[in-house]
Amino acid sequence: MSYAVVIPTIGRPSLQVLLTRLTRSDAELQRAGREHSHAPAIVVIDDRPAPTEPLAVGASVRVLRSGGRGPAAARNVGWRAVDTEWVAFLDDDVVPGPDWPAQLAQDLHGLAPDVGASQGRIEVPLSTDRRPTDSERGTAGLASARWITADMAYCRAALQRVGGFDERFGRAYREDADLALRVVAAGYRIVEGRRRTVHPVHPSGPLASVRAQRGNADDALMRRRHGLGWRGRIGDSPGRLRRHGLTTTAAAIALGAAARRHPRVATAAGLAWTVLTAEFALHRILPGPRSTEEIGRMLATSIAIPPVACWHRLAGELRWRRVSPATAVPAAVLFDRDDTLVHDVPYNTDPAAVRPVPGARAALDRLRDVGIPVGVVTNQSGMARGLISPEQLERVNTRVSELLGPFDVWSICRHGEDDDCGCRKPAPGLVKDAAAQLGVPVNRCVVIGDTGADVTAAAAAGARGILVPTGRTLRQEIQAATEVASDVAAAVELALSGRAS
Repeated sequence: MSYAVVIPTIGRPSLQVLLTRLTRSDAELQRAGREHSHAPAIVVIDDRPAPTEPLAVGASVRVLRSGGRGPAAARNVGWRAVDTEWVAFLDDDVVPGPDWPAQLAQDLHGLAPDVGASQGRIEVPLSTDRRPTDSERGTAGLASARWITADMAYCRAALQRVGGFDERFGRAYREDADLALRVVAAGYRIVEGRRRTVHPVHPSGPLASVRAQRGNADDALMRRRHGLGWRGRIGDSPGRLRRHGLTTTAAAIALGAAARRHPRVATAAGLAWTVLTAEFALHRILPGPRSTEEIGRMLATSIAIPPVACWHRLAGELRWRRVSPATAVPAAVLFDRDDTLVHDVPYNTDPAAVRPVPGARAALDRLRDVGIPVGVVTNQSGMARGLISPEQLERVNTRVSELLGPFDVWSICRHGEDDDCGCRKPAPGLVKDAAAQLGVPVNRCVVIGDTGADVTAAAAAGARGILVPTGRTLRQEIQAATEVASDVAAAVELALSGRAS
């Protein structure tokens, strides 16, 4: 197992602190007389547009230039310049913990082949004698953020498979989450290591929170690349853009009505703007130190942020309107129950007879780990025939959940074959109902089942269907299916790949 450390920089003084810590760790290992040195190759990427003087780094540190194209491009230059099995990315303003190279080696040693990345644990030191400011709380959020490249190691195979960082992310924002989502969608897992890295809180100017709204344009690119549910998959909060939109609209209406001399409309819209702005300001003021300076800054920036955020988001939507998804990551994956998730027992009323299909639990957990909702769409005509009572069906389905984990939705047709309902597969009703319950577009759902009725229902609903044949699947059903997988695990990977087989 070999690894290198790649550090993009714009020449901040903190780089020297980082390099000193890394090289000191190596020296301490050697002085301690350890049999093996864990010192990695260190590559610094100078991302200054036009540097006037070279970076002051040690002789053992390799320096490359990326021409000021942003951290995503700089990291690509770095990992493509080394030939190690693993590449650890550090930001130039972090301080690795003591013995960090050895801890990194321990984190990477013996990882399973399906692990594509290892995330370090970020610590953000805050003042203990006062509440944190709004800016400090923003930095503190890095301690619980998922997949940030402040300390993140990727295996080369995963980087090569997805093509590395997307260089359209020109700032140090969202480029790490975008890469992680694509790596996970490619079939890899991301694990947390035990190494620790400190991310100090740096001084920020009075308008830092306003300038940060440029990230809304990157959020537009994330939406285009990964769909509407991308925030949930990276563990982020829903954000306040909708409220910012309401605030900005209220301000625009108030100003427009005032200019056209409609005082009642102007007054009502102005009151709405005042209430929304006050709520936003209080949301930022109350958790903080509440000093005169902080309150003044929060009031001023709370007025400026909503229109600036909306402007950048609109600019991003226009700029990235023709960007295609990274992969067609499904909004939900829906499974047939019998002979797809559990072995078919005709008109089963006994929970003890429920036996999962091999690999079903792992396949479902794979989707849950990525944050994709899972559901069941199943015909149960035994209800209409009087062979299964509602209580018996509930007990059997409860046992299915006990063995295979929780499902986000169950959609069940209780009609018989001659009832002429719109829900029984191959009709599209069950698939549409499940998508509606989940609140996701049906055309971004994937249905996995073992019969032609399953994939026909998917097609009729506008969803994607994948057939997993069993010994009882008819040959003509297999021949008619657009996508066929050997088992449920392969079907899930096919669904995540976003590509038809």
